[in-house]
Amino acid sequence: MIATPEENDSADKPVRVLHLEDSATDHELACLALRHASSEYTLTRVDTLQALRAYLLDRSFDVVLADYRLRGFTAIDAWNLAQEIPAHPPFILLSGAIGEAAAVHAMRMGFADYLLKDDIARLPRVIARAIEMAQARRAREQAGAELAASEKRLAELAEHLQATIEEERAAIAREIHDDVGGALTAARFDLAWITRHATDTAIAAHARSANDMLQHALGASQRIMMNLRPPVLDQGLIAAVQWLTQTFERRTGTPTRVLADPQEPCIAKALQLVAYRTVQEALTNIQKYAQAHSVRVELSAHDDHMLLEVVDDGVGMAPQALANARSFGLRGLRERARRAGGWLDISSQSGCGTSIILTLPTSSGHDGAGGDPTP
Repeated sequence: MIATPEENDSADKPVRVLHLEDSATDHELACLALRHASSEYTLTRVDTLQALRAYLLDRSFDVVLADYRLRGFTAIDAWNLAQEIPAHPPFILLSGAIGEAAAVHAMRMGFADYLLKDDIARLPRVIARAIEMAQARRAREQAGAELAASEKRLAELAEHLQATIEEERAAIAREIHDDVGGALTAARFDLAWITRHATDTAIAAHARSANDMLQHALGASQRIMMNLRPPVLDQGLIAAVQWLTQTFERRTGTPTRVLADPQEPCIAKALQLVAYRTVQEALTNIQKYAQAHSVRVELSAHDDHMLLEVVDDGVGMAPQALANARSFGLRGLRERARRAGGWLDISSQSGCGTSIILTLPTSSGHDGAGGDPTP
């Protein structure tokens, strides 16, 4: 059934076809082919590129039906013109003078389908299929756009949470330094006075024991404060990494070497914290799982990137462990590196140790992510 353009507002919403055809007779043939179809159609004929562009910009169509050769141009020219128009309808090639090579070329360019005029009786099915494919493609594109938007929101949330964590770590470190550390130090002075002035041997012994416990508590508070917000980073990334590895070696007894270029890498403060946390997490995993006999940490600069590598000779990790959805530490390192404009690679085999490589940009204009809050 063919409806006139004025009937477009009908409740059943006919399929709107823009027919690019310079032959009135061939246009009528297309109308006849669609007249007895189960769906209702409206056909609007144009025969110039200017008219095609004007209609595509001004009105909405479900499909463009295009002859291959027209006066002064081809359907390929029409297709190229349509690329400038957002969300243009699918194109169907309908021609009696087209070779197989030309048809294949048109399909590769993006035409939805092609049909010979000798087989025009199939036109309703071809149009229905082209519209269905276009709708499916738009649905996929919309789903992809929604997924990308969701991933962006999740990344922004993760970045916000990481920044909040660092701010809270800095605040806790300040409180430990100012309140807990100050109180413990004052208590040590009082116990020292008691120890010096105590006349009772038992009281003096208890005071010395309490003083030793306070010393241990002071050391623990300083260690916790360093882990929360390492002030050693103010001395540079190399110094911070060396402090981390020395602490790790004393704690675990595992020989740990740091190989670094003599010159401090030119890296933003925010990215220094990313590198520091990567080494910290890597050493924590080595202590927990690796059973390593030695560890090596390398820092080097290459062009506009800094390379950080943490290597151990431990038991390694199975591939399924790297892909484990609950490996939040490793996934967190990867996400943090990505937000910082770099990347992180983890390679490991069972029994052959593990290598974690972090690459970060050294350009000063990169602000990075997961910034280092000012304590």
